Amino acid sequence: MTELVSRAQGVRFDELALATRNHGMQLEGMRYDITPIGMHYLLIHFDIPEIDASSWRLRVTGNVERELELSLDDIRSRPATTIPVTLECAGNGRTAMDPRNVSQPWGLEAIGTAEWTGTALGGILDDCGIRDEAVEVVFTGADRGFQDNVEHNYQRSLRIGECRRPEILLAYEMNGVPLPPQHGFPLRLLVPGWYGMTSVKWLRNIEVVDRPFIGFQQTAAYRYQRDADDPGLPVSRIRVRALMIPPGIPDFQSRRRTVESGAVVLRGRAWCGTSAVVRVEVGVDDVWRDAELDHSVAEFAWRGWSYTWDARPGEYRLSCRATDADGNVQPAEQFWNRQGMGNNLIQEFPVTVR
Repeated sequence: MTELVSRAQGVRFDELALATRNHGMQLEGMRYDITPIGMHYLLIHFDIPEIDASSWRLRVTGNVERELELSLDDIRSRPATTIPVTLECAGNGRTAMDPRNVSQPWGLEAIGTAEWTGTALGGILDDCGIRDEAVEVVFTGADRGFQDNVEHNYQRSLRIGECRRPEILLAYEMNGVPLPPQHGFPLRLLVPGWYGMTSVKWLRNIEVVDRPFIGFQQTAAYRYQRDADDPGLPVSRIRVRALMIPPGIPDFQSRRRTVESGAVVLRGRAWCGTSAVVRVEVGVDDVWRDAELDHSVAEFAWRGWSYTWDARPGEYRLSCRATDADGNVQPAEQFWNRQGMGNNLIQEFPVTVR
């Protein structure tokens, strides 16, 4: 069962233990178009499995005309694509919710943009020959454990039509090098535009099925639920969000910012999984001004923005918000849900100008 606690209770020891295994991207990392691997956010549900690449095989089974068993060399020999993609954990911003779900205690740092290299999933499915009765494809990782007392391998599914998107990859490289163990070596699924839970790591099996998949990570976890009895709606595409690189210098403990008076260039990144980001605004004590958007480098990668602030001595509250091409704007009030998913609340923080 999902356990909720008040923010006033503070972070629990088991949450701290999760936070030592997983890490977010330091927000100053947004200065890089492509996130260095060591800064990219990381979430590991269970353990990093021990995999021997020489004996590892990817099996494609189920409702297909021809089952496949592919080595890593087989997959690397197929047509390759390299694309920059921004990934964000569905629980990013969870600790701002009240009450909050007892889970990985994300602030705002569960993001990263890497250049992923792999082969198109659709090409492999074409080689198998999907049967007419097929409705979904189930992806199984090698990581296994318990969640809510349910023992399972990490598994997620996608509808057949979604799997046909040309940008969905079976990825074996990250930023030009083989996947590190923590990011899914030797092979992972990459689903641009969706929250990170969909991009199954340590991939070992692809099964084409003729009915909706009802595994734990599909039907119990990653749901927008209002209460314990609500089956909820599935988490899918990334909601529009902008974040600011905190300006000036920080206090070690509180991270409160101090900047010098004068022209201060505020910068950040914005992204969305449903449509393009078309506007970013910067707020200074809730007075909003348009930022300048950089050119978009790729459809599913974040977009840079900047704004020059005439900073006068005093105390201020800075914030930023993004708007997508469909007119969706980041909310000023929290959309609460039981699992702490999809929180794209406007970022804001105090700044001292001296």
